[in-house]
Amino acid sequence: MNDTSRHLVDLLGRDRAWVNALFERADVLRGLRGTPAAPRPLAGKTAALVFHKPSLRTRVSFTVGVHELGGDTVDLTAAEISEHGRESLKDVAQVLSEMCDLIVIRTFAHRVVQQLAAHADVPVINALTDFSHPCQILSDLYTLRRAGKDLDAMTVAWVGDGNNVLHSWLEAATIFGFTLHVAVPDGFEPDAGLFLEAERRAAVRRTRDPREAVRGADVVYTDAWTSMGHEKDADWRRVAFAGFQVNAELMALAQPDALFLHCLPAHRGEEVTDEVMDGPQSIVIEQAANRLHLQKALMLDLLRAAARGRAKGLAEEAAAAFPAGEAPPVVAAGAGYARRDAP
Repeated sequence: MNDTSRHLVDLLGRDRAWVNALFERADVLRGLRGTPAAPRPLAGKTAALVFHKPSLRTRVSFTVGVHELGGDTVDLTAAEISEHGRESLKDVAQVLSEMCDLIVIRTFAHRVVQQLAAHADVPVINALTDFSHPCQILSDLYTLRRAGKDLDAMTVAWVGDGNNVLHSWLEAATIFGFTLHVAVPDGFEPDAGLFLEAERRAAVRRTRDPREAVRGADVVYTDAWTSMGHEKDADWRRVAFAGFQVNAELMALAQPDALFLHCLPAHRGEEVTDEVMDGPQSIVIEQAANRLHLQKALMLDLLRAAARGRAKGLAEEAAAAFPAGEAPPVVAAGAGYARRDAP
């Protein structure tokens, strides 16, 4: 059962019906949180959490989310799992599929997530790679929807680096009808192939002028100028991004009711000022908190899809193996190994 639709590797190819269903489920889980009626559908299930990068929001939101849904977690690092480590990613994916019900991974190379998804029989969730951050953008869209923004009519202004978070915004623009203005300095553009695809399928425009991007926008979004793994470049990146800071003057060009978002952690005084971060238009704390609710909904969706896929597969196998009306043979206890997905 390696159907990539049962994993979350990227947002490209997902449709709005699927995303809206996640939003509705997240609303239900939010409302029930902490009450006696809060569901625990992950009771008896375990999620493998693989973290190759430092994490606050992602680690806490997934760990707390699994526990609130009744499940358990096991934490793994590069010491146990890595691209060129002790064993192949294929073997890792297959072993984890026998012991766990879900794999959540936050890593550097995007191909690591792709390889795990290609070989795992349980859902794999991309919790961040150097190429994309789908969980972040799903929760951002959920946050904006709850804040009253129309995902098919708003204008989002991205100001800063052409990084993994922007890549997922480009993919999201192919799902909903919002307009995306991208302001990045030369030399820091997003992936060219992905940008062209988004430009072909959505209302996406690139500019070198943050003021042009932000003018009239409903949402202003930025991220750190120096992402994890690029710390040695921090000094010259500050020079390259001069003029791309989101401050009160820049925010004044957006709509009066525009909202400010940042996926955090923020480098205050660099890509954003304290005045904006702590101002009335900032919803960065709500944005972070919504990771919990959206990811709980996501985990339930993928696990249910996986269960449906296993049940369908078993039914198809049985139909092919035994003619109509013929019962399968009785197998003595202990004869051979039991299938993981056996009922």
